[in-house]
Parts: sequence; structure tokens; C-alpha cells
Amino acid sequence: MKLISWNVNGIRACITKGFKEFFKTANADIFCIQETKCQKGQVELEFEGYKSYWNSAEKKGYSGTAIFTKKEPLNVTYGIGIEEHDKEGRVITLEYEKFYMVNIYTPNSKRELERLEYRQIWEDEIRKYLLKLNETKPVIMCGDLNVAHEEIDLKNPKTNHRSAGFTDEERNKMTELLQAGFIDSFRYLYPTQENIYSWWSYMRKAREKNVGWRIDYFIVSKDIENKIKEAKIDTDILGSDHCPVELEIDTK
Repeated sequence: MKLISWNVNGIRACITKGFKEFFKTANADIFCIQETKCQKGQVELEFEGYKSYWNSAEKKGYSGTAIFTKKEPLNVTYGIGIEEHDKEGRVITLEYEKFYMVNIYTPNSKRELERLEYRQIWEDEIRKYLLKLNETKPVIMCGDLNVAHEEIDLKNPKTNHRSAGFTDEERNKMTELLQAGFIDSFRYLYPTQENIYSWWSYMRKAREKNVGWRIDYFIVSKDIENKIKEAKIDTDILGSDHCPVELEIDTK
């Protein structure tokens, strides 16, 4: 199966910047997007051969996730079943026969780290949620997780040590998740690859200079690590401040 995840930074804007063309060319089995920034009915986006599932934030023009899938799931769940965490449209889970597909848009801790405390609670609840699913069948989770896990995952680790997305607290939560029985598919295949990122600031020609962060992931249950065929970061695809990330995995 070919899976793609992309933070589109507003799907309505991304449609005008080549989203549909990339979607059709990519021909993924499952295509997950984050930061849709739209409510139901605000965008007409259908692709032949795909079912789509949308989870929007209560607040307009903010957050939101969606999944397009060729294969109809057995079940669809929106959120994680905890009201305080389910108001921003950040999680969609599709249940298939052999695995769960979970699309996540992790809250940003914000510039002054004003949401860092909430972020810690969120991370703990998401980990519990994924572990619960993992008791039944393997999990493939993807999305913008808003953290560069290790120094290799961003261009300037020294100067960003207390920046949102690279605090010790956020990095430790990612470590806890991986230690609980999950793996970062890209690093599983490419543990030492440097200078490859999935997000760049719009300021100071960051993308042109490749001053970026790797904050978009496919995380999979350790039980199925041997089924990973390929993991890619499509750095040449424009349309958002993030680029798509891919996973090829045997789900039979």
C-alpha cells in the first residue's frame, strides 16, 4: 500500500497551488491531510475511486484533518473520545481488517510556549489511545506531529533549543511514544540521513536555502516494522509550507 500524509496549510489555498494534480499523480491508496482550515460544505473536493472523511475544528478556518481512501474502512472514528481534545478536528481513525490508520494533527505549542502544558497532556492521551488500538491490531499513524525529534531533524538545533517543536518536553514525549512500541518509519530506513526536512518557514527564503524541520511522520507499530518497503519525503512538491511524506508498506 502507498500512503501519503501532507499538511496542506489550508486546503482551499492548496487546491489553487497544485493539490489536485499531485493527488492524481501520486495515486496513493490512502491520502491523509492536516490543517484543512475549513468546515463542511466550504470546499468541493472529490476524487473518483476515493471515499473521503473530514474532521473539522469548531473554530472556523483553523486546524482540521481529512482522509481520502480507495478502500472503504470497516469503521471511522473522529477524535479520541475525550471532549476537551476533540474540539479542533485533529484526529481521524480508519479501521481496516489488518490495521488502524490514524491521521493526527498535533497542537503547536506556540511561540511563547503558551500551549506547551496542554500539549503534554495531549501527547499522553494520544499515546494511550494508540496503545489501546495496538492491543487489537497494528497501527499506522501519520501527520504533522509538530516536533523535530532529534538534532538531525532540523537545520539549526542549537539556536532552536527552546523553540516550539524542539523543546526537551516535546522531544521526550516523542521518545516515550517510540519506546512504547512504535517506530519512526523514515528513521528506521534512513537513520543517518541529514538535511532532509518536511517544513520550512515562509520567512528568509528558508525553503530555498533548505533551512527546515522534519516534523511530519509515519509512525508504525513495531510489530510491522519488517513490512515497511519505503519511506519518502517529497521535498520538491510545493503548495504548502510543508511537503508530503510517504510510506509504502505491506498490509497483507
